[in-house]
Amino acid sequence: MAIVKPFKAVRPHRDKVALVSSKSYEIYTPEMLNSKLAFNPYTFLHVINPGYKYHKQDISGEARFKLVHNRYLEFKEDAIFTQDKFPAFYIYQKTTATNVFCGIISATSVDDYHNNIIKKHEGTLKKRELLFENYLKNTGFNAEPVLLTYPDNDIIDRLINKYKQQRAEYEFSTTDKNSHLLWVVDNENDIHKIIETFKEIDTLYIADGHHRSTSSCLLANNLAKENPEHTGKEDYNFFMSYLLPESQLSIYEFNRFIRDLNGYSPDEFLIELDTFFIIENRGQELYKPKEKHHFCMYLNNEFYALSLRKSVINFTDALSKLDAQILYNTVLKPILGIKDLRNASKIVYSQNKSDSLELKTKVDTGEFKVSFGMLTTSINELKEIVNAGLLMPPKTTYIEPKLRSALTIYEF
Repeated sequence: MAIVKPFKAVRPHRDKVALVSSKSYEIYTPEMLNSKLAFNPYTFLHVINPGYKYHKQDISGEARFKLVHNRYLEFKEDAIFTQDKFPAFYIYQKTTATNVFCGIISATSVDDYHNNIIKKHEGTLKKRELLFENYLKNTGFNAEPVLLTYPDNDIIDRLINKYKQQRAEYEFSTTDKNSHLLWVVDNENDIHKIIETFKEIDTLYIADGHHRSTSSCLLANNLAKENPEHTGKEDYNFFMSYLLPESQLSIYEFNRFIRDLNGYSPDEFLIELDTFFIIENRGQELYKPKEKHHFCMYLNNEFYALSLRKSVINFTDALSKLDAQILYNTVLKPILGIKDLRNASKIVYSQNKSDSLELKTKVDTGEFKVSFGMLTTSINELKEIVNAGLLMPPKTTYIEPKLRSALTIYEF
């Protein structure tokens, strides 16, 4: 039984929302960030980059977090942000050149996370958990929802479609040629229908935002200990999420780039691979796998097709069948000596969404010795692994939509 709750969002005025909302802070290069800050006084980037006001970009840690809180208060004092008077759900639609994503922004339960109703498919780093928990505690708000997915549901679909016939509260386009629409669901009957429908859904899956959700839960636990009158209904017991039907998720794969061959020459490396794979030299043909357990490799100016030998297949669980795990078990760990996929400096990941030649170009520069590509992981594979209580290797999936910050803000 999934718990969802309406909340009083802090939001930009409709005439400024296109100027205020931003992509996730980590996406911007320093040059892009400075340009946005210099020419747009309304961008939310001024809030999360508060040192710009004082011409100091090197403020970090708790001092920065406190300044973020101050800039946020200034945006509220200047009426750039106002808080809704009544709790609501928010239907948000993002349209790109290839996809339409439409789901519900809601508060979701920390207890559901602890009780494994909200399930994760990736591990998190304790250092990042603590950093973001400290950020949340000092700022008092979250401006970017966690992306959760649920099985397609006719009742929710019909309700969303009803609102899509009405004029949206927000309707704007961004310079990346995406369009954005948002409707406010504050009708009591519709709110009740959403709450009751999600009570019938057994599981929500985290698609993106593992550290944000884990940090929110960590903060809730700490605040509950500090609050002698804790009831479980406080706002800190929930975190903001964007609930999207499974059929609308777009999942892409990550390429792997390796800096060295662990002492092997290219010919010796191919001999080692031959134990696990049937190897076919494709020369300069850009090979892309078309079935599971097949991989693309670029080595020494040539593409190779690698198909897993049937004699070495020994699938023991859902994770062992995953291509990213197979590559780790057969190549990255035993041959290339990469044991810690999260912290090893010799491996670099890049999402394979737009540049299919990247496997070649990054190796040809000399920075990397070999690269690997594979098929995209499906939503059913993800769910099978998660339901078995297992976790995927890092950078197995690149999932869209990527959500904008400060369309709705959740305070606690």
